[in-house]
Amino acid sequence: MSNVKDAIRSGKTALGIEFGSTRIKAVLVDENHTPIAQGAHDWENRLENGYWTYSLEDVWGGLQHCYSELAKDVKAQYDEELTTIGAIGFSAMMHGYMPFDKAGNLLVPFRTWRNTRQEKASEDLTKLFNFHIPQRWSIAHLYQAILNGEDHVKDIDFFTTLAGYVHWKLSGEKVLGIGEASGMFPIDSAALDFNKGMMTQFDELIADKGFSWKLEQIIPKVLVAGEQAGVLTEEGAKLLDVSGKLQAGIPMCPPEGDAGTGMVATNAVSEKTGNVSAGTSVFSMVVLEKPLQKAYDEIDLVTTPTGPAVAMVHCNNCTSDLNAWVNLFKEFAESFGMKVDMNQLFGTLYNKALEGDAECGGLLAYNYFSGEHVTCMEEGRPLFVRTPESKFNLANFMRLHLFTALGALKVGNDILFGEGVKLDRITGHGGLFKTKGVGQKIMAAALNVPVTVMETAGEGGAWGMALLAAYMVQKNDGEKLEEYLENRVFAGQAGETLAPDAKDVEGFNEFIKRYVAGLPIERAAIDAMK
Repeated sequence: MSNVKDAIRSGKTALGIEFGSTRIKAVLVDENHTPIAQGAHDWENRLENGYWTYSLEDVWGGLQHCYSELAKDVKAQYDEELTTIGAIGFSAMMHGYMPFDKAGNLLVPFRTWRNTRQEKASEDLTKLFNFHIPQRWSIAHLYQAILNGEDHVKDIDFFTTLAGYVHWKLSGEKVLGIGEASGMFPIDSAALDFNKGMMTQFDELIADKGFSWKLEQIIPKVLVAGEQAGVLTEEGAKLLDVSGKLQAGIPMCPPEGDAGTGMVATNAVSEKTGNVSAGTSVFSMVVLEKPLQKAYDEIDLVTTPTGPAVAMVHCNNCTSDLNAWVNLFKEFAESFGMKVDMNQLFGTLYNKALEGDAECGGLLAYNYFSGEHVTCMEEGRPLFVRTPESKFNLANFMRLHLFTALGALKVGNDILFGEGVKLDRITGHGGLFKTKGVGQKIMAAALNVPVTVMETAGEGGAWGMALLAAYMVQKNDGEKLEEYLENRVFAGQAGETLAPDAKDVEGFNEFIKRYVAGLPIERAAIDAMK
């Protein structure tokens, strides 16, 4: 306790704050990277004039409440006032669009990653660059606004992401960490900067519009992890801490995206490593040794916080349909007057899946609550299908729904493995892994790679951002981020690694053939059930 109190008083701490889609979270760590205090604020996006958005009042009110909750936690636990911090870093959900004029006014309400009105821009830019540009990327938002003939575009002086905006207002610096920047515009990993050739192509594409700006003039400067990205200004300190107790001058690290902080929080920033987050949605990220041979619509290319390329397979659907079936079993049990403990129910049903046939006994399901980009479905229709000869029992039924939760992810990652991408290990985090060993075993079968689940994986992106802030001020000369994480943060960390079982791998491969062959059934359901 005395060591922690001393660290708080002397500023031997690091703070990470992440703007997630439903929660803003702050984590304060000590010199050993251990969380010592937290704060949080719940918020929700709104659909306004056809766009998903958060207002600037949402952003600042939420941040101030989150920070004040952190300060209260410090006071309650240690009887100390939070007046200084060793380093601060901000992260947020990636992508989106925030354009500003010369006076610093937001020209249109913040357009988040969730908006899907940029299809034409995505298609045109992907073709122009021969590089997949998803709809949610900032450059797709900008080009769609140009295609729409929106009047505000001519007045743009600067555009950025949510993390970049918050950092700018607190430090005065118009910068982004390279991982976050990779969700704005393609990155040249060798130059550790935006791809200059593609920037020129974009400027030529819009030359006939007569705008006074070039892309390079309005986009943030790219920094890598470990570089200092300014300090908390007097104005910024008052904006963050409305009590006025927090001092200015605190070093700030480059703002990052939630993909980058997830990599850091799972120690997955080295080549041939990756992480997979499996909950309501599922995505995997694999750090590449070399560039892919061509662009794939199913794969997004971003970077780690230090610049190496990362292949990201993002799927909209994972556990929602699985949870719906578990809730049905809960309702069945309660109909008989049984009191149901949900943790026990999940654990029992998940473990039952391990008793099933390797390939799920010929059963088939699609877990699509919403559309699935990887398999080209614009809407979702959850389906369960079997033949009269299928082995329909509880074990196979539960195994099937665990398998199909990873079906689209498997399809996307098989493209990578077909390109010769190597993966030594992947770290799993999220709700799918809560029942010990089961989700981990299924994931290992799906990807045919050892899956590690760490106790710290639940700390989340705010902790990952705090680690990046700590790295900036604590690293030794020449110490790479991957070395820092491996030797100083995760050394001795408890974690369990499960290697793939050959029979499970063979079973998943058999299932995925059935899954791909059956996609026309899903298409028919979408067309028939409007």
